[in-house]
Amino acid sequence: MGLSEYGVIARDELLRSSESRRNITIDKCVIMPDHVHAIITILDSKGTARRALTEGFGQPITGSLPTIVRSYKSAVAKKINESRKTPGEPVWHRNYYEHVIRDESEMEAIIAYIEANPSKWDEDNEPLRDNSEQ
Repeated sequence: MGLSEYGVIARDELLRSSESRRNITIDKCVIMPDHVHAIITILDSKGTARRALTEGFGQPITGSLPTIVRSYKSAVAKKINESRKTPGEPVWHRNYYEHVIRDESEMEAIIAYIEANPSKWDEDNEPLRDNSEQ
């Protein structure tokens, strides 16, 4: 599966996120046609992984996962909308799914899922067939 023009924007912004924020690493990622999977490790000031910060409603916390994701989605949406000349149009679903990885076996399972995701795209997204004509 190759990346579309918008997929390249999504990938480049994800890489830029880890370059501009010294407290995160992108351990594994895949850009799909309509979503992104990424393992983001948030590091403390000593460079060790730490528990993800959360935030209250309307109270962003610098370095928290919600703030990182919000910034990423905003940057991607802005660039895609500039490219297609549709300022302010929605690009993303409103929310996102997060999961705290608690041990090495869970990390391995999630990495395997991310790596296999592109090969499952066609079977997961086949149009519904009308079997009434058979």
